[in-house]
Amino acid sequence: MGRSRVRAPELRGRRWLNTGGAGLSLAELRGKIVLLDFWTFCCINCLHVLDELRELEERHSDVLVTIGVHSPKFVHEADPDAVEAAVERYAVHHPVLDDPELVTWDAYAARAWPTLVVVDPAGYVVAQLSGEGHAHGLAVLVEELVAEHEAAGTLRRGDGPYVAPPDPATALRFPGKAIALPGGTFLVADTAHHQLVELEPDLVTERRRIGTGERGLSDSPARFSEPQGLLLLPEHAAAGYDVVVADTVNHALRGVRLADGTVTTLAGTGEQLRTRVEVGRAADELSSPWDLAWWQDRVVVAMAGSHQLWTFDPRTGAVAVLAGTTNEGLRDGPRADAFFAQPSGLAVGPDATLWVADAETSALRAVAAAPAAGAEVSTAVGQGLFDFGFRDGPADQAMLQHPLGVAVLPDGSVALADTYNGAVRRYDPVTRSVGTLARDLREPSDLLVDGEHLVVVESAAHRLVRVPIPASTRVDGQAHRVRRARTDLSPGALALRIDFTPPTGQHLDTRFGDPTSLTVAASPPELLAAGTGTAPGLDRALRFAADGPGEGVLQISVAAAACDDGDGVFAACHRYQQDWGIPVRLVDGAPGELVLDLRAVHEG
Repeated sequence: MGRSRVRAPELRGRRWLNTGGAGLSLAELRGKIVLLDFWTFCCINCLHVLDELRELEERHSDVLVTIGVHSPKFVHEADPDAVEAAVERYAVHHPVLDDPELVTWDAYAARAWPTLVVVDPAGYVVAQLSGEGHAHGLAVLVEELVAEHEAAGTLRRGDGPYVAPPDPATALRFPGKAIALPGGTFLVADTAHHQLVELEPDLVTERRRIGTGERGLSDSPARFSEPQGLLLLPEHAAAGYDVVVADTVNHALRGVRLADGTVTTLAGTGEQLRTRVEVGRAADELSSPWDLAWWQDRVVVAMAGSHQLWTFDPRTGAVAVLAGTTNEGLRDGPRADAFFAQPSGLAVGPDATLWVADAETSALRAVAAAPAAGAEVSTAVGQGLFDFGFRDGPADQAMLQHPLGVAVLPDGSVALADTYNGAVRRYDPVTRSVGTLARDLREPSDLLVDGEHLVVVESAAHRLVRVPIPASTRVDGQAHRVRRARTDLSPGALALRIDFTPPTGQHLDTRFGDPTSLTVAASPPELLAAGTGTAPGLDRALRFAADGPGEGVLQISVAAAACDDGDGVFAACHRYQQDWGIPVRLVDGAPGELVLDLRAVHEG
């Protein structure tokens, strides 16, 4: 089959990082295979891709140049200091183009975070892929391109343009979460150092460190990979360890015995969960556990990578899904039907309400311990995946920006680490209103009550600080929506099609039924009159409501399973999944078809 010859657009943005200050152009990279990774640092799927690419980058370092194109979703993610901090925080070891105005994003017609684009040594686009889980397909494609262009004499080997920045020197590095320990000390997840640190009450002096500081998954010696959430178990629940750790990038839960620092792996294999797991079911793999809480005699896990809440029983080792479908979004209702979006903070109130900082919807969610029928999951603050801001007042009008932490105050109100607003916010469930307790913090990621103060994990300042718990002060602020071009579509019927081609060496295995699943929703729901819900297949007939709003967001989630060729029932299978939130506007005469690519592969 002939390959479509599409010349790769030039790379344009505000500045370059990890190049020693030099700019890059595709012309000077001619002869190399270039992999463009369109990412934004709020996005858990983007962080998964960064980790998936590490082995590929190392194996093909002499022919492959990976370039991150940072394309922000939230206002805070356009801040140049925040971008620079994120590149360091997530150990991005390749050049990054800072593209705050989405110039290069638009030039490559990217529609989702993350999007991967492969440019061959001759400067032509040969593949565009959405979502995560593409390491195998990319490896096959790179090997094909190496063979093809080496034979043609158009491949250039040698070092790439990456220049490592200076090593940081702070004691803590992007700490994520913290808990109070008996005796007045604090245990901190020193996330970018891959360690746990016990601090004295002054929040500075170190008593000890747990873990070697090398990224990895082992119990002896203890190694972590970007740990986040921590939970001190109640005495009656201990099972040979005292603290549970959400070892985020290892996709694992770890146990720590405080007496001697012994570490034990409790759940997770080190591999990321790739299958959809429903409420009440269990799995061996986890997906980016981010925070922990003790609720209804179990550990609750904010499973950010699968947009769910899970439970772990320390007495039996059993794990199970508590709430969420794996669809990313904001939908209330029964636990089995609710949508979450990267839940990242947990706390339990005096009435046993489980409070959830739902980062990607900029929302505060609640899970009721003894709910009325159909109201187990509800939203206290937040409007959806694409609405955020900094505004106090009535909860249905107030706005947050990517909160990561939550704590319950002595009066029963809820404090939020409003991370991308650099603030601590307060939700009052009695008056259903939101106020602001503190401002001008650098990416606060967790909170814990310490007498009349809050201990704030100020992640981007690499420290813990105390702030008093004052009366709230009002912030009128502003509301924002994600800056992306709207797609014009025709009113009435819409044919939705997802293109999916398995990578070389894989195939769709239909022996046991259709291995695909398509979920469609809309914001506001009144946008669509027909076609919502989840069903097998990659095609769907939708209908816009005749009397509905003229614009909104189509929320589309697709999953497909492909198996390796050969070996029959024993062939390894791979899951591919992607979520899109596509702003649309209804215009007479516009297209009546929407085609999205789950995967596009190199054609020889």
